[in-house]
Amino acid sequence: MTSSALALAGVLAVEESGGGDGFQAPGLSEFYPESVAEFSLLGVDFSITRITIILWVATALMLAFIIAAVRKPQIVPGKLQFVGESGYSLVRDGIARDVVGPKGLPFAPFLAALFFFILANNLMAIVPFAQISPMSKFAFPLVLAGICWVIYIYIGIREQGAGRYFKDILFLPGVPKPMYILVTPIEILQNFVVRPFTLAVRLFANMFAGHMLLVVFSLGAVYLFSRDNFSIVFGPVSALMAIVMTFFELLVIFLQAYVFTVLMGTYLNGSIEAEH
Repeated sequence: MTSSALALAGVLAVEESGGGDGFQAPGLSEFYPESVAEFSLLGVDFSITRITIILWVATALMLAFIIAAVRKPQIVPGKLQFVGESGYSLVRDGIARDVVGPKGLPFAPFLAALFFFILANNLMAIVPFAQISPMSKFAFPLVLAGICWVIYIYIGIREQGAGRYFKDILFLPGVPKPMYILVTPIEILQNFVVRPFTLAVRLFANMFAGHMLLVVFSLGAVYLFSRDNFSIVFGPVSALMAIVMTFFELLVIFLQAYVFTVLMGTYLNGSIEAEH
């Protein structure tokens, strides 16, 4: 069910049950949909939900777009090739080259894949019949952040050597030795806990909040239009806000995909460079 459909169903359920005329605020049930299918593999239980299917659809559409954009490249690019090349150039030049540094170009394909993957899933928040981004469920951003964490730690060890890499993290150059008692635990927490956690939370929180705002205004519009008193005059206001917030959410969708990728670029820069 879409967010609007769920909102309407909630209003109708309240009216039919006689549970009162008050506004029924949306809850967290949309983020925990019923399983479409369940199975076990090697003793591990798996559950496929509507959000899982949306993730698959977004990934498939992203891959189809990239393949179509590069399938028949031309010197004078068509519209699809132009959009694909523009997106890749944004990541290659604006992040891999400018943020990661001189050694950043080899990471451009990974960063571009990361950007397009997050963007495709974020866009599902405003696509009809989906209207929820998988990134608004914390597990998905957390997995992405975990992958990024493993990569930037691995790159740091590969580029600097394990000894030098961890020495620079644990014992910052130029810090008086007595201060290591305070600084070292902070650096360990920052590099191995705070970075991946905040990377995941930033994306999750923005997509979660955006989805809830859209649901609130959609639900409010449905509720107000269903009233037979003076409250009905506020229905168009709530409906207009739902439209306005959709365009605002579109901005957030692109911004969060870009910010996540930029932050990964800064982490890679810190892993490659000698100083942290």
